[in-house]
Amino acid sequence: MSNMTLSDAAHEAEFVTQARAANRRYVAGRIGIYAFLGFFALIYLLPLFVIIANSFRDLAEITHDGLIAFPRSFSLKAWPQAWAQYCVAGTCEGIHRNFYNSLIMTIPATIISTMLGAINGYVLSKWKFRGSETIFTCMMLGVFMPGQIALLPWAYILGSLHLSNSVYGLILVHCVQGLSFTTLFCRNYYVNIPDDLIKAARIDGAGFWRIFFKIIVPISPPILIVTVIWQFTGIWNEYLFGVVFTGGRQQPITSALVSLATNQMNARAFDVASCAVLIGAIPPLLIYFLGGKYFVRGLTQGAIK
Repeated sequence: MSNMTLSDAAHEAEFVTQARAANRRYVAGRIGIYAFLGFFALIYLLPLFVIIANSFRDLAEITHDGLIAFPRSFSLKAWPQAWAQYCVAGTCEGIHRNFYNSLIMTIPATIISTMLGAINGYVLSKWKFRGSETIFTCMMLGVFMPGQIALLPWAYILGSLHLSNSVYGLILVHCVQGLSFTTLFCRNYYVNIPDDLIKAARIDGAGFWRIFFKIIVPISPPILIVTVIWQFTGIWNEYLFGVVFTGGRQQPITSALVSLATNQMNARAFDVASCAVLIGAIPPLLIYFLGGKYFVRGLTQGAIK
């Protein structure tokens, strides 16, 4: 009995030793992973830190200490200058007009392209007809087509419609350019809805639009949230169409920020430029912080349905 007790004790001690070694390896591995990720996270966040810090530093301090330095002063005077006074895009009215241009452009374009994408996805998934798959394939070409290819056709169309150098022209461009993505998202989500549900509604006398508004739309919030977030951030951050098709007071904020960065008429006011960049980044950041979890949740639900 004593020999069995000693043997069990030896096995237990050996097990405890192995468990402790395994725990140390696990902890060391986790520390290494977090240190690795933290290092690259700091590198990635360094530009954001520089922009935020410089927006609250005096220009004299930035000029003396350089752009990358811990702030020794705190000032808010650059913010009203960036919003309403600094010369950018040919005017000295700050970036508030360009900020409003981006809002006027982004909100309608996001809503319209999402609605059209939902209808397209509904038709291409539940009301298939001869050639519907071919149409869907052609629409998907827009997902992979670079925007530069469409510059000349869009220039001709906007000129013909007298929408050149107009925010409304940009709304039209983004509504059409975004249809490929919105149709793709919604079609892939709706195709997993049971066809029997649609057939039952049609037997009960429901038509095209009644099925859409009474059945499809109520179960669509996950994918619609994904589409809205995708479209809003993409349209707000888009630069190419804004700088090609608009100028001066009609430019969206992304184009105005580039004009601010390349302006050689004024001394480089890094504090004002930093504030302008942060003002332009506020809406996408708000969308990310308020709707980021819904974005991931919607993509996941669409993937596993």
